Amino acid sequence: MAVFNLRAYDDHEQIVFCRDVDSGLKAIICVHNTNLGPAVGGCRMWDYNSDEGALIDALRLSRGMTYKNAMAGLKMGGGKSVIIGNSKTMKSEELFRAFGRFVEKLSGKYITAEDVGINPNDMAIVNKETNYVLGLEGKSGDPSPVTAYGVYKGIKAAAKHKFGSDDLNGRKISVQGLGHVGYYLCKHLHEEGAKLFVTDISKESIERVVNEFNATAVGIDDIYGLDVDIYAPCALGAVINDNTLPQIKASVIAGAANNQLAEDRHGDILLSKGILYAPDYVINAGGIINVSFEENYNRDAALTKVDEIYGTLTEVFEASKLSGRPTNVIADELARQRVADAKNK
Repeated sequence: MAVFNLRAYDDHEQIVFCRDVDSGLKAIICVHNTNLGPAVGGCRMWDYNSDEGALIDALRLSRGMTYKNAMAGLKMGGGKSVIIGNSKTMKSEELFRAFGRFVEKLSGKYITAEDVGINPNDMAIVNKETNYVLGLEGKSGDPSPVTAYGVYKGIKAAAKHKFGSDDLNGRKISVQGLGHVGYYLCKHLHEEGAKLFVTDISKESIERVVNEFNATAVGIDDIYGLDVDIYAPCALGAVINDNTLPQIKASVIAGAANNQLAEDRHGDILLSKGILYAPDYVINAGGIINVSFEENYNRDAALTKVDEIYGTLTEVFEASKLSGRPTNVIADELARQRVADAKNK
């Protein structure tokens, strides 16, 4: 596999392949860009089908963190790490300590935090080997509720642009993925009076949201074709693709998942269909904003910063409308400009 020729490589500064035989650790750490500061991005644990799939996921997520941190106005670069393995069966103290030692060897160029398959307890073990960890209990803690709050504010911004009002009362919203972020997002939407249609691979997660928020459960593959106002992808990426696009009836796509577009060209198709897309790394920045306040953590200050997602998305939407170009292209250009400006200072 020619790594430098991969489309997802995108001029990464550094890629570290981590192997510890004793613990069984196989991990990849990607540092995309450090112009704005040390590369910050969570660690994902996932049972990938192939090492190449893990690398491409890590590269895409790492670049997304550069853009996310830039658009959120944070003094952080972009990076990401993935641990290859089943998060339900392969976790151990030895594995996370081994991962922590690899992070420590980067001497602060990469700072890790939790992501899919990882929880604050796991990060506490990593912290035994390195101080380059964010999102620890007793400090900023689990970023999921704040990520969800930012997505909720972003949905309101999208509704305002598309429908003329950010009032979500009575709006039909489908939520795909009911993990920590999806659950808290449903809570916000329910409290504002939205009508929820939900799905997840976990029956227990569906039942919880149905019971607590009066949601309607739908099948995994049925979520795309629902006649709703807003579709919120909150699971894994690439859900907007050649197979799903013909099914989507929603006027707005705005959710927490990373890398929602399988390919950049799918943003053009959304624009041609009149569907407003909230670029994922802009709308889901609440979690990284939250951990950026880790030192002397102040939740009110963090939430005030997260509120800025509403205005940032509005800027992207307006620029897209004026130029007739897709929102994902507009957001990428703005992010790259901020990164370039930081390098030239």
